[in-house]
Parts: sequence; C-alpha cells; structure tokens
Amino acid sequence: MSANSGAIVVAHELKAPLSLVRQLALSLEFEDSTEGVQEVGRQIVSTSERALRQVEDMLRVARLEDALFEMEPVNPRAICDDVSSELWQLFRFNRRELKIYYRNRKRLVVAHPQLLHSVVYNFCLNAMNYGGEDLPSEIFVCDKGRDKIRIEVRDYGPAVPTRIWREIKNGIVKQPTEISMRPGSSGMGLYIAAKFANYMNAKFGLVRHRDGTSFYVDLPVSEQMSLV
Repeated sequence: MSANSGAIVVAHELKAPLSLVRQLALSLEFEDSTEGVQEVGRQIVSTSERALRQVEDMLRVARLEDALFEMEPVNPRAICDDVSSELWQLFRFNRRELKIYYRNRKRLVVAHPQLLHSVVYNFCLNAMNYGGEDLPSEIFVCDKGRDKIRIEVRDYGPAVPTRIWREIKNGIVKQPTEISMRPGSSGMGLYIAAKFANYMNAKFGLVRHRDGTSFYVDLPVSEQMSLV
C-alpha cells in the first residue's frame, strides 16, 4: 500500500468525527428542551476530544524517533481503569458495555503510561463497534509466562482479513490501513497501537476467534514489582 493510501485513511478517519460534530451542532436548533441541548453538547465535546486524541497520538508517533518517552514502572490495572472511566459514557450512549477482568498476579510493567493508555484506548474504541447489549466488549489483564503481562481487548466483530493479521503478527504495520471487512474499525488506531507497542518493547498481536477478535499487547514485567 502506498503512502498516499495511508494518508487517505487518516483523512477519512479525521473527517468522520468532524462531520459528526457539524451534524450535532446543526441539530441544536431543533432541540426544544434544555436536557436535549445538554446531551447534544456532551456528544459534541466527547466527539471533539476523541478527534483531538487521534491527532495528538499521530503527533506522538512522529516524535517517537526522538526518544522523548521514558519507560517507567506502570500499573496496568490503573491504566485500564482510567480508560474505562474515560469511555464509559460513550459506551453507554452507544448501548454498549465494557467489562474488565483482572487475572494478573504480577503487578507492574515497564511502559510509558501515556503511550500504554493510548494503546488500550484504541483497542477499546475498536471493540465498541462490535458488540451489543448482550455482547459486551471485554478487557483481560493476565500474566503471560514468567516475565510478561498481557492486556487483551475482546470484540465480537467480523474476522480480520488474513493480510492484516499477518502484518500485525509479523510486526510490519507501517501505516494506517483500512480494514474493509470491519467497517467502523480504526486502521489509524491499530497503527498507533502497533507503533507505541513497538516503542515500549512490547508485543502487539491479535487472536482470531470464530465470533470476533482479541487485540493484545504483551508488556515486560517491571523488576520493581516487589516494591508494591
């Protein structure tokens, strides 16, 4: 895929929230209640914040080569709690549910908190598109071997194309890619997650299920875990 194709994906994904903000703003004149106006206002703020986050993440990707993001001991549970708190209103608005299961005995990983937050955030945004009232998106945090902790986000969407699966498996996600079989899935979000995971010396991967996909990141356990 050419660099132009990657730019088109980015432009398309940024255009979507901007179009939604415009539509919401235009709908304000038809709201006849204070409660309705407030709800539209909350949607505008939420949509704008997500678009700004995407832009900020892309700027961070461009700055990774400068090695400005220092690694430190990070609590993966705290990161997942923060992401869940940030997204709960969006999930509720879309009649979705996000559940978290903590199964890790090891407590800390070596990571950059801001970059790891973005990885989990992007996984969850993708998962939100492929669930329902009876099929919640799920976050799992568990030990992986003796020296890794895995954060995994499970969805119930269509299968990921083999080409995309191979790119992620081989660690060669070079640019944002549209995933045709999963409309609503953020190719830019997965690209950002892959870049940030690679920077943190973590493994980014996915598991294809018969009824969905799990995206995960395996992070090295911190040597300071005994201090917790």
